[in-house]
Amino acid sequence: MKNTTLTTSWGAPVGDNQNSMTAGSRGPTLLQDVHLLEKLAHFNRERVPERVVHAKGAGAHGYFEVTNDVSAYTKAAFLSEKGKRTPLFVRFSTVAGENGSADTVRDPRGFAVKFYTEEGNYDIVGNNTPVFFIRDAIKFPDFIHTQKRHPVTHLKNPDAVWDFWSLSPESLHQVTILMSDRGIPATLRHMHGFGSHTFKWVNAEGTGYWIKYHFKTEQGVKNLSPELAAQIAGENPDYHTEDLFNAIEAGDFPAWKLYVQIMPLEDADTYRFDPFDVTKVWSQKDYPLIEVGRMVLDRNPENYFAEVEQATFSPGTLVPGVEVSPDKMLQGRLFAYADAHRYRVGANHNALPINRPKCPVHHHQRDGQMRPDSNGGGSVYYEPNSFGGPAEAPQHKPAPYEVNGLADSTPYDENDHYTQAGDLYRLLSVEERARLVQNIARAMKPVTRDDIKQRQIEHFYKADPEYGTAVAEALGLPVPAAAK
Repeated sequence: MKNTTLTTSWGAPVGDNQNSMTAGSRGPTLLQDVHLLEKLAHFNRERVPERVVHAKGAGAHGYFEVTNDVSAYTKAAFLSEKGKRTPLFVRFSTVAGENGSADTVRDPRGFAVKFYTEEGNYDIVGNNTPVFFIRDAIKFPDFIHTQKRHPVTHLKNPDAVWDFWSLSPESLHQVTILMSDRGIPATLRHMHGFGSHTFKWVNAEGTGYWIKYHFKTEQGVKNLSPELAAQIAGENPDYHTEDLFNAIEAGDFPAWKLYVQIMPLEDADTYRFDPFDVTKVWSQKDYPLIEVGRMVLDRNPENYFAEVEQATFSPGTLVPGVEVSPDKMLQGRLFAYADAHRYRVGANHNALPINRPKCPVHHHQRDGQMRPDSNGGGSVYYEPNSFGGPAEAPQHKPAPYEVNGLADSTPYDENDHYTQAGDLYRLLSVEERARLVQNIARAMKPVTRDDIKQRQIEHFYKADPEYGTAVAEALGLPVPAAAK
């Protein structure tokens, strides 16, 4: 079949659909990349009114208590002293399935936390995995399309899933995690959570640090076998939702310890992996986990729709002392998540009770559909003004960081997609490796084209020859000569 030229919705040819336009190879992303903005904006409007991703979810209220003084690294008020408690709301979710899908499918789990701090809300919007399938937001709509249904059959499409992954080798690390035992958590209480992206903490003196978040479950990590997961999916598709609700109702409050990895800013230029690439992790030998606090969930929602369904999270919901990094996937999410909520819930989604900050709010945003509050009353509605209205506070301006390079759509400088996936494979026990290969083979057998299978086998082989050979044998295919 002859290839046709990919175009924008208005017919202009697209020169690069793999990399967003950034200031230098590391970023940040440029607003002038109209192709990226069009893809993300259109993608956010493809489903009504269900979330495009993370549609099936469960949530609970709780609190966060600081257990270690981290004020040397961040001026965030809610982390300012040991013993301080902050109310929060958490939403867990599957990623690809619809609102009525089963809880026990093989899928990453969303792990979103909303802290109601005295300086405004702060959202950590991550997953139960420390990495992701792609590292540039321009590929996100295409990736999620492969996880959805075929436009003709309306069935899940393994050809699309593995075709995309095999053509996107950066996905290998996350694919290995997904196909391992960790791909199906036993319950929402028995899994870790991660911020996944790199963020920046800034202290009171203005010194910055790159950081990564790790929520470690106090219940221990437990997973389901594919056979038991399939049985539960048929008998009780809402198993995880029910388990979380019943545990809290019974007073068995689930808890997680929050840790961070901290990297000096200058290390970003010399570390052996690009620290802003969300398909990579930082070695804990290089940057050990530092305890921050403890999250406890102790109250169920009173109304699922009002709280869980209408809850909106965005990695761009920040407080002083927490800033973003030039991570390209994060940069795209800063726009896409808030834009999705404006479309799905409405322009005033952040004024709903579940999303509304618990501190005073003063801004000049007015009107819009379904305004649930006083709409600012008769207060000043613009800035700058001469009438004592809300004004900017320069002391809270984000700390600057240096950018350089050409405005171009270039990938990250580091293109090693295999080392960390191979390291993960070699960390697994013999039994865990066997189950990993079995899960991969089960998922890949429905793929109708052998060239897609062999292209993916080549990636497994490059991560570890044993890994690739085992998958090839399970599929009854040879290891491609190019892999060797």
